[in-house]
Amino acid sequence: MNTLQQLKEELESEYQTTRRFFEVYPEGKNDYAPHPKSMKMAHLATHIAEIIGWPGFMLNSSELDFAKSGMEPKLLTSKDELLKAADDNYNFSKKALENASETDLERDWSLKNDGNILAAWTVYGAIRHSLNQITHHRAQLGIYFRLNEIPLPGSYGPTADNESF
Repeated sequence: MNTLQQLKEELESEYQTTRRFFEVYPEGKNDYAPHPKSMKMAHLATHIAEIIGWPGFMLNSSELDFAKSGMEPKLLTSKDELLKAADDNYNFSKKALENASETDLERDWSLKNDGNILAAWTVYGAIRHSLNQITHHRAQLGIYFRLNEIPLPGSYGPTADNESF
């Protein structure tokens, strides 16, 4: 079994599906949130675009410590910005997967906050988690779209708004 090839194929699929969502991203709805505890639409879409780059980051590091990383996401507020970030992050992750070996997937990787471990996986497990996060948050974005009468593109098949991809 070629795990790296499977991860590359899944990343490609999730990236292409996410691009379809970003292609219909609504201008002027950045501050929409369906509930006070929900992320605003621009923050949610920005987060999804970032996650596409996580496999590359995970293959090139051993951890992410939120308190020490200095990482500050740049809020993306337009369709073009989201598409560019998705493209750039996909290319970064794809290249990292192409340059990785199966043994690279066995290393430990952790998510921390000020040194406290929030979650720990192998690099493989961390990448799988990131791919699941893309799907999870894209589904949330789909709800935002539906509540704003924005036709949903197909993800794993057609939606009520279309009959094909």
